[in-house]
Amino acid sequence: MSREPDPTVLYPDVAAHGSLAAALQAEAAAQGMFLPLTVTSSDPLRHATITSVVPHRHSSYIAAWHHERNWTFWGSSNDRLMICGSTNDIRELPQVIRGWAEGAGLDEIRQAATFDLLTGRFEVPDNNPADVIASEWQCLLKEGDRADWPQYQALIESAHAEPKLRRLYPYTSHWALGFAEKPDGPYSTPSFVSIGSPRGTGDYTIREWWNGPALHHVATAAEAIAIAVERIPADLLQRAFPLM
Repeated sequence: MSREPDPTVLYPDVAAHGSLAAALQAEAAAQGMFLPLTVTSSDPLRHATITSVVPHRHSSYIAAWHHERNWTFWGSSNDRLMICGSTNDIRELPQVIRGWAEGAGLDEIRQAATFDLLTGRFEVPDNNPADVIASEWQCLLKEGDRADWPQYQALIESAHAEPKLRRLYPYTSHWALGFAEKPDGPYSTPSFVSIGSPRGTGDYTIREWWNGPALHHVATAAEAIAIAVERIPADLLQRAFPLM
């Protein structure tokens, strides 16, 4: 097991400023901007918190990697990750941090970034459950498109095409797709189906929950979704949010 490098050795330029927040603010000043950053007292050289003018954009921060010189930007809204990306060049971070802090749109931030910045969900300022569900479906569809896993992509697209399932909150556990009544605490809803996708050859596996016994093995995503629809409890569908 490799020992974790001393952050003062891996990040001497940050250490010279005393904290990651101060180093980022110095870099931003050199680019003619100001960043609202707060020092994280528990790990000042590798962590800094971002304050945004948008109230629902909280729990957002920059974190340095422990074994390799790199930084990751995490932007969350209403406790859901909206945007993230990593770079080994600290000069690339201020523009992204400022856009997030000043309320720029997600696509605007991504387009301005000079490193790969992933966005999936769309923001729901009022945390409306129906919109949060639609946002989560968008995220899964984008994830499926990026995953280089045709069977998984087919599963997500087939599930989204089914109106009864699209009314439910989709989530994944160990890459198996499940559904819940509401976005808040999806695992509090009794599981009725969990669908695992094959890699390469093989069948889709239907379970009641992600690590439960296999109930069915089917060859196509369409067959898997048909079984999922049949397993939806009637009372769950009655309570589900209407399609937007």
